Amino acid sequence: MRTRSFLLTALALVAAAAMPLAQAQDKPIHLIVPYAAGGPLDITARVLAEHVKSSLGTIIIDNKPGAGGNIGANAVAKAAPDGLTIGIAATATHAVNPWLYAKMPFNAATDFAPITQMVRVPNVLVMNADTATRLKINSVKDLIAYAKANPGKLNYGSGGNGSAGHLAGELFKKDAGIFAVHIPYNGGNPAQLALLSGQVDFNFDNLSTAAPNIKAGKLKALAVTTLTPSAALPGVPPVADTLKGFSVDTWWGLVAPAGTPKEVIAKLNAAFVAALNAPETKARFALLMAEPVPTTPEAFGALMTRERTKYEGMVKASGAKVD
Repeated sequence: MRTRSFLLTALALVAAAAMPLAQAQDKPIHLIVPYAAGGPLDITARVLAEHVKSSLGTIIIDNKPGAGGNIGANAVAKAAPDGLTIGIAATATHAVNPWLYAKMPFNAATDFAPITQMVRVPNVLVMNADTATRLKINSVKDLIAYAKANPGKLNYGSGGNGSAGHLAGELFKKDAGIFAVHIPYNGGNPAQLALLSGQVDFNFDNLSTAAPNIKAGKLKALAVTTLTPSAALPGVPPVADTLKGFSVDTWWGLVAPAGTPKEVIAKLNAAFVAALNAPETKARFALLMAEPVPTTPEAFGALMTRERTKYEGMVKASGAKVD
């Protein structure tokens, strides 16, 4: 009787271990996007969801915005680790927010299993074109020289305290040894409108958002924030050409709850990496100025660790805090 009981228990454990894979094949997977529908993260998630149908089945996109992405990320962290709930991890949720928010509902370092990075999107240092012409600023060097010759006269806008634009601006000031007044706005769109109207002198903006006004000649692109030039903005150098090592990319990728079996992670990774490498995916992402970056789970996990370390110092130096 004891032997039979042991065998039944062992079989139950084997079945439980195999369950996630079976479920992932037979039931829809929910992909949680921690931001509102219609934005770049949401669009890229939907593109990939369509592409992996043949290998993973139906992917349902669940938008759970709020608290700087923390609500959606927390939903992923608290989900069952069975491969049926995955989500997007972004610069904000997994590198900035752990230092920006006084209380976090999840641990960005331990509550998630990385699947793959999805994309990298350059940010861009832009000025109001008329302001740049009036001040004779045509490069990062010109901007730094003007700021040093006219201390306190320049200001820059951002989408709010602790936003990517704010932190990039503070890092730029520190590395360049200049001072510029930070003016926070309630979101990226108001910050860009302030720049277009001449209320602020420069911004660090997402390239996909700034590109139309750069092409229209309303904004002057001085530099991209990636370490190397971006194919999406030919002829515009990196800030790092002037300030060595300067790098503030926007990235996002896919994660599952911690404890998701390795074989499930491997299956998800294979499907999404294939989707990211597909020519049609690259073409659609290019419209968003987003570069697909398929990786191993280990490489994406290492990136998130490095980024958390980098942003810890940036957030503390900025003084930004959300209670």
